[in-house]
Amino acid sequence: MSPRTVLVVEDDLLIRLILAEALQDDGYAVAEAANVLEAVAVVGRNPSFDALVTDVDMPGHLTGLDLANMVASVSPRTQVIVVSGRDVSDDMRTGWVFMPKPYSLDQLLSFLDNAQGVATEAAEMARAV
Repeated sequence: MSPRTVLVVEDDLLIRLILAEALQDDGYAVAEAANVLEAVAVVGRNPSFDALVTDVDMPGHLTGLDLANMVASVSPRTQVIVVSGRDVSDDMRTGWVFMPKPYSLDQLLSFLDNAQGVATEAAEMARAV
């Protein structure tokens, strides 16, 4: 089974590197972007990431919420996790997850691992039918 793919979009280099390394150590294939425009280019090359982890406030005129909406329109099965130091839960679509900063890596990894387990069970059930 190939590893789950995660796109990490975070303008803070240190946070992005730590998060990417933790995800890779947990077995995920990780792509990184420092802003929404970089992320759009990455999604253009691979629109079917299993998960998107994006900060909200980044340089430029587009936010992580704008990106999440774009990704959801191209790949509705992509799990969207939005992180921010401010509460943006009112601006989120149903099914997206909001994680307030500061969050722990264990929290994020646990959520992704649990979601992967649910997706694996669903795929196994579909094959059994």
